[in-house]
Amino acid sequence: MLGDGADWLHMDVMDGHFVPNITMGPPILSCVRDNVPNIFMDCHMMVADPAKWVPDVAKAGGKLYTFHYEATDKPMDVIKLIHEHGMLAGLAISPDTPSDVVTDELGNAADHLLVMTVRPGFGGQKFMAECLPKVTELRARFPDKNIQVDGGVGAGNACQCAKAGSNVLVAGSAVFGAKEPQVTIKEMRTAVNAEF
Repeated sequence: MLGDGADWLHMDVMDGHFVPNITMGPPILSCVRDNVPNIFMDCHMMVADPAKWVPDVAKAGGKLYTFHYEATDKPMDVIKLIHEHGMLAGLAISPDTPSDVVTDELGNAADHLLVMTVRPGFGGQKFMAECLPKVTELRARFPDKNIQVDGGVGAGNACQCAKAGSNVLVAGSAVFGAKEPQVTIKEMRTAVNAEF
């Protein structure tokens, strides 16, 4: 993917508790780090206890550690812990979670905000455009923050996401399923660059 123009590797880590699926963990992240030097690993932590995973993900080479607001009752503590381990902190919200849970304190403390446009835990789902007003609302409150959209994103809706205020797009199925991934990535980048 990097050879096709991707800027980051978005690594979905699932624990089988926060979401039903189980995917990779720190050993796989370490392997990626060791085999793809200088990669920016964006670790999307769909886990029930986000604080528990912070030290191991940091050791494994994670650069951005994004956890779900819904997974903890102490999101500020998790953000502080992530920063203490030398990573950027991201805060994700699921489709049913309103954007106003991201208080000014949380939004300013986090380095990155993620709005899910599918239910977390499964790839290949249909994009939920009804989540985009949350992106717009967060962009209005946090104009200088990276705001990521994840779920069902591809070249066909990249402009819509960027116009809503997302400057970071995650595409899984749209890129991995493309005959020419570099074309899909370029189209998505063009959409974001037109808005930012």
